[in-house]
Amino acid sequence: MPQPNQSATVPTDSHSPPGKKSSFLSNLGADLPASLVVFLVALPLSLGIAAASGAPIMAGLIAAAVGGIVAGSLGGSPLQVSGPAAGLTVVVAGLVDEFGWQVTCAITAAAGVVQLLIGVSRIGRAALAVSPVVVKAMLAGIGITIILQQLHVLLGGQAAGSAIENLTGLPAAITNVELHSALLGLAVVAILLTWKFLPAAVRKIPGPLAAVVAVTALSVAVAPSVERISFSGSIFDAIALPSLPDGNWRAAAMAVITVALIASIESLLSAVAVDKMGGSRTNLNRELVGQGSANVVSGMLGGLPVTGVIVRSATNVEAGAKSRNSAILHGVWVLVFSALFAGLIQLIPLAVLAGLLLVIGAKLVKVADIRTSLRTGDLLVYSVTLVCVVALNLLEGVIIGLALAALCVLWRVLRAQIQAHAPSAEALPWRVTIAGSCSFFALPRLNRVLHSVPEGQDVVVELNADYLDHAFREALVTWRKQQRNTGASVILEEHGTTAFSDAEDNAPQRQDPREFPLPPRTSWLPSGATPADDDGGRLPLRSILLGIDKYHRRHADKVRPLVQDLTEGQNPDTLFVACVDSRVNPNLITSSGPGDLLTLRNIGNVVCNDGSDASIDSALSFAVKGLSVDSIVVCGHSNCGAMKAVIADAEGSSPDMGAGFDTWLEHARPSYAALLAGHPVGVAAAAEGYSRLDQLSMVNVALQLRKLEEHPVTGPALASQQLEATGLFYDICTARVVLVTPEGIEQLDPSMAVRA
Repeated sequence: MPQPNQSATVPTDSHSPPGKKSSFLSNLGADLPASLVVFLVALPLSLGIAAASGAPIMAGLIAAAVGGIVAGSLGGSPLQVSGPAAGLTVVVAGLVDEFGWQVTCAITAAAGVVQLLIGVSRIGRAALAVSPVVVKAMLAGIGITIILQQLHVLLGGQAAGSAIENLTGLPAAITNVELHSALLGLAVVAILLTWKFLPAAVRKIPGPLAAVVAVTALSVAVAPSVERISFSGSIFDAIALPSLPDGNWRAAAMAVITVALIASIESLLSAVAVDKMGGSRTNLNRELVGQGSANVVSGMLGGLPVTGVIVRSATNVEAGAKSRNSAILHGVWVLVFSALFAGLIQLIPLAVLAGLLLVIGAKLVKVADIRTSLRTGDLLVYSVTLVCVVALNLLEGVIIGLALAALCVLWRVLRAQIQAHAPSAEALPWRVTIAGSCSFFALPRLNRVLHSVPEGQDVVVELNADYLDHAFREALVTWRKQQRNTGASVILEEHGTTAFSDAEDNAPQRQDPREFPLPPRTSWLPSGATPADDDGGRLPLRSILLGIDKYHRRHADKVRPLVQDLTEGQNPDTLFVACVDSRVNPNLITSSGPGDLLTLRNIGNVVCNDGSDASIDSALSFAVKGLSVDSIVVCGHSNCGAMKAVIADAEGSSPDMGAGFDTWLEHARPSYAALLAGHPVGVAAAAEGYSRLDQLSMVNVALQLRKLEEHPVTGPALASQQLEATGLFYDICTARVVLVTPEGIEQLDPSMAVRA
């Protein structure tokens, strides 16, 4: 049965709305001009690739025509354009040198059969399971090989059989340079490099075509004796049936696999890139069927191997193509031109094509790929693959690159990063950092690092593991017990995705500052400070300072980008009025970050509208008039101590907390009266099963919202809808937030947030 992402039905080729079938005529207005643009780009590139491959010149045009017509008709990527590609230039050149041209054609056809089998077996996506850095290094190696080869042609000489020979032969080639040939090739390079800086009207003409035509015309006038392309007959005369190899079947079989895999990978990567440029989602299995069919036909007719080509495909998309008609028509134009105007091709100097290929080869070596490999730690794989492709051959280079990439992945998986950090001050604990995949392979390093920590020294272990096996955990537990037996304390901080637990730590617990034997408080304070001793010097302040130390070590670098824009000022959108209770964390329950909330915290989250508290009034004025916040939130919470005091005060059992506290409670006492009078919020909370204390907290929130409406600063802004006010209640036991309205309460859910 068809897989969800690999439908057996033919995908819609047009970008038209679903339900409307594409037709040749409906898209012809966009596809016809796009096909002409692609044809003009493909023509010189096909000739250059054929020349660089050591194949007959017409073989490039045969492959371009077949790629456009066959692969364009049968492929799974409607906007991809296929033809001879630079990525196979080195391979084909080696095959021609080893087997001859007709056997190379047979290898091309056999590689097409392999591609057909891969596509029919519906394992097309497996061809993408190749390390991208290896593919990029392979293309860069091909680019360097093309450059070394074509430099000899540009200088008027003959290229050698290998990249190393071409490199060592460059000094002699430069000494014996043919001046006219070199100048023509350099003129092509100069035109292509400067083409992007010309006016847009000029750039509508494809750069490669303009360079080849202009320099060819120049060569006819000033250098008539320069070596040019030569062939006999038309494209139909160039058709040659393939022949089987005369022995050496093993090498031929390896060549078939090499061509099939490289052509498949390059085609699929190009198709994925076209999808990202706005094309329809590619059916990868069908694309391999189309590419395989094209290679069978091209090989049988005497053409080069065919792949999807990103340069022509990108040109096709940018030219406005809407369906596969553009790729098919481009193949038709190549066929017509080759049949009617083949004589014009023989005017092109070989140095002109060499200049074109130099630029193509240089574009395969991308500085961005080198930077990416450096950033991701894959520079070794990239460098080794590139050097091996250039120095050995394409197949061996890719195999070595893939093997090295696999070893690097295995090394990263097996080798956890374990380090011990000595304290910067005598009073501080040691730190041991563990990161990565923690398996038994890392046990020797773990034991060596752990035992480098002196006995009796307090230790903080930072465990940031994505995998933790039993052997590693047991080794860590055993060492922790041994270290504790020496009188030291060991604290384990977990930051990864694993769950570390044992008989002693079977559940995550809040760190107790008294568990860790910290140095006296005076060691944390400025010189001369002498706070009173408490329980041997173990005071909560040092727990805060340890937390700050942890913040600096693990989070400060991540927070810095979030607060850099806030260096010169703040621009919050909400004033959040909350209780001072330590269990309420406004940023946590609202998933907000630095600079989002202006927080006002007081006992009982109350608001004054009678001018009796300058602190609250100034905060409201600053928020509304100074910062122009959009909203104000009043948030109460369950089991509120302030509300307990209000109830106790009403029942005559108020605790003695001083006159100031009693004055402050005056702001919340009206809430108790409203609860007794049957306030709708209290009734709704009682119906939901909330306790009397929590009912009072919710009623208090509702009354504070009403005070905001009557406040001289917030009242007018609320009335004009420049400001909105919301009431919330945080239920600590369930860690859920409830919406409080003047009429009742509502449980918050995602749909309410979407509606808001």
